[in-house]
Amino acid sequence: MSHNLDLKKGLNIPLKGVAAPEVVKNVVPDIVAVKPTDFNGLVPRLLVKEGDAVKAGTPVMAHKMCPEILLTSPVSGVVKEIVRGEKRKLLAVLIKASETQEFVEFGAKAPASAQETKDLLLATGLWGSLIQRPYGVLAGLDATPKAIFISSFSTAPLAADNDFAFDNALQDIQAGVDALSKIAPVHLCLRKESEASSVFHKVENAVLHSVSGPHPAGNVGVQISHIAPIRKGECVWTIAPCHLVALGHVVNSGKLDLSRKVAVTGPAAEKTAYVQCLPGTPVNEITSVQDGTRIIGGDVLSGTTLGPDGYLGFFDNQISILKEGHEREWFGWAKPFRTKVFSSSRCYFSWLTPGKKYSLDTNLHGGPRAFVETKCFEDVTPMDIFPIYLIKACLAGDIEKMEKFGIYEVLPEDLALCDYVDPSKNEIQAIIQKGIDLMIKEMA
Repeated sequence: MSHNLDLKKGLNIPLKGVAAPEVVKNVVPDIVAVKPTDFNGLVPRLLVKEGDAVKAGTPVMAHKMCPEILLTSPVSGVVKEIVRGEKRKLLAVLIKASETQEFVEFGAKAPASAQETKDLLLATGLWGSLIQRPYGVLAGLDATPKAIFISSFSTAPLAADNDFAFDNALQDIQAGVDALSKIAPVHLCLRKESEASSVFHKVENAVLHSVSGPHPAGNVGVQISHIAPIRKGECVWTIAPCHLVALGHVVNSGKLDLSRKVAVTGPAAEKTAYVQCLPGTPVNEITSVQDGTRIIGGDVLSGTTLGPDGYLGFFDNQISILKEGHEREWFGWAKPFRTKVFSSSRCYFSWLTPGKKYSLDTNLHGGPRAFVETKCFEDVTPMDIFPIYLIKACLAGDIEKMEKFGIYEVLPEDLALCDYVDPSKNEIQAIIQKGIDLMIKEMA
């Protein structure tokens, strides 16, 4: 049964710098990084050493706790360097790409059963693209999901337009959906405003849902909470559209191709457009890096700071670039007019110009202070939970109350707007993640 979700709660941040619908370059990287830190819950074990030759699809590391789960190389070439951090923690495997790309041949064949789909996901390294809720960890091999959810769009600030990014990928999308449907029913959520023209609207063998509303309406967690809420003892898997396409491409061609259109966005970006590249591509090959800016993999609310020497993450289809905000503002909030600042609570007159876009920076305009209990969290959380009580339960480490107030329903990204609107400047996403980590430790 399909759903029509018209969500009212939430907030769209009017940020400048949306990507123009054009691909300005196709990056063929010299070095590609495979980063185990992109995968929550993965304990990596190296399968290669420096100097080893690999093909696109060759395993380079495995999960220590479950050796069947592999991470594979997105390119063919030679392992150049093993990057380690403190206490020899494995941070990345750097692979120098060869001029001519060679691929591991997985065989172009549609899986006939759930086990064949799982075997294909494991062999190609695409098992890591499956996120299991609750907790947002790698999908368990022995888990039986009640559904697999895909959100075909994002409402995050300056998010990539998936209808443009995958406009010619219908065959791969359909093949990916058909393969996953062998495991569990597939639910595909579409943006109501553009569903008729969306390539995802043509997909068969999935339950289609129409969703409208401000951010975070595009978050798959919000959609799950309204369509198939997760109860204790249940689990749901999710997969991003770019990985769905990669799975479908393996089914259709027998080769692993992780390339995607990445949106370069943000008010501090030199040029906002799309770049065709692979996960693990150096940031400085995707976009020019300027001093005094922050490079974020993902959106500005829940993305990860990459830095000028960073590499595109496995789950990233967007890079956001903001100016670092170091300047102190005269009179601050006491100014009667602040035309360059957006306010979600109508503290300034920005609400009189709803169509205006702003060149916001990273300035917090203050620091953490006493936790002020207001209604602002509920106003931006379109889920059947009490965010303020869930946050307090996570702070207190009270597992019983965390369960009661919805810890199974959320990941930090679902409460990212709470970070933005919080007058006390608390790191709400970090608090939620701390609570999730405690649940995994105590309940696993």
